Amino acid sequence: MRLRSDIWVSAYIRRVNLEGAFAALQRRGAAEAGAICITVEGPDGTFDLYVPAPQSLVADDVTDRRFRRHPASAPLDAPAIAAILERETRFDPDIWIVAVEDRGRRSFLEDVVDGDA
Repeated sequence: MRLRSDIWVSAYIRRVNLEGAFAALQRRGAAEAGAICITVEGPDGTFDLYVPAPQSLVADDVTDRRFRRHPASAPLDAPAIAAILERETRFDPDIWIVAVEDRGRRSFLEDVVDGDA
């Protein structure tokens, strides 16, 4: 059984802040099962975007959330990240968006899956 989105986001923000970076909730989604997007801003002002990994890239027995870098994440400038997040929000109005600022550009995610589906 997977943690509710609101609990996962709260724990993630707390972890990021305890590690010396800064995280804030940018958009609140559905409490129980909203998808979670994470933006990571580096010291140069560009962003990486992490989105939920497609089920085809996640093993059947995995209950924790898995993420992957957004296919367009190269890193992105502020207007590009805003446009992607706007499209994601139109597609799924229940998403959560968490903004992270870290000099080391760390995502603080346990498992980032490689690949596209």
